[in-house]
Amino acid sequence: MANEAVPIIRRNRPGTKSKDWCSWEDESFEEMDSTLAVQQFIQQAIRKDFTNVEEILNPPEGQDEGVWKYEHLRQFCMELNGLAVKLQVECNPETCTQMTATEQWIFLCAAHKTPKECPAIDYTRHTLDGAACLLNSNKYFPSRVSIKDSSVAKLGSVCRRVYRIFSHAYFHHRSLFDTYENETYLCRRFTQFVTKYNLMSKDNLIVPIMEDQQTLEGESEA
Repeated sequence: MANEAVPIIRRNRPGTKSKDWCSWEDESFEEMDSTLAVQQFIQQAIRKDFTNVEEILNPPEGQDEGVWKYEHLRQFCMELNGLAVKLQVECNPETCTQMTATEQWIFLCAAHKTPKECPAIDYTRHTLDGAACLLNSNKYFPSRVSIKDSSVAKLGSVCRRVYRIFSHAYFHHRSLFDTYENETYLCRRFTQFVTKYNLMSKDNLIVPIMEDQQTLEGESEA
């Protein structure tokens, strides 16, 4: 009797060690028979090589663009929570009383009835909470396989707000930012993502993370 193929169980069991986390074989997108297939595909690409931003942002053939953008933004927000946790060590209401980037940029928090100034760490928490509420809203995003154009149009606003977390970390907590960025390439991936899909104006991308931005910054300082 021929040996039957043993099915691969892609699940992290209780007690799984960090080195063994998600240590199963890769699966093709066609094999991912789930409403969460796009999320799984993106996370698989990140685990395989988080530095290969081009590959991570490259959608499977025939993939709906709205769903692709939505799932990437969900993933960015989940990973930004890791940066927010690290920021709490040195970013507190006493030292960072406003959500600022450079001296030219002070951001108002939209979590209040009337947008107002917030300490940077509170702004970070409020922004990620607000993004999670919107992206998990049954009203705007009832499905993970099909999204209305009117809901997709809301993604740009979320991108602009969460990007401010990167800019504050870069200009005020540079060492912490660099450490996290080297571990994740998150800001680089986000910048390339919003540029690729025209979700933010290039004038608002103030963290010089991409090669062309670094060149422009060097020229302006010369």
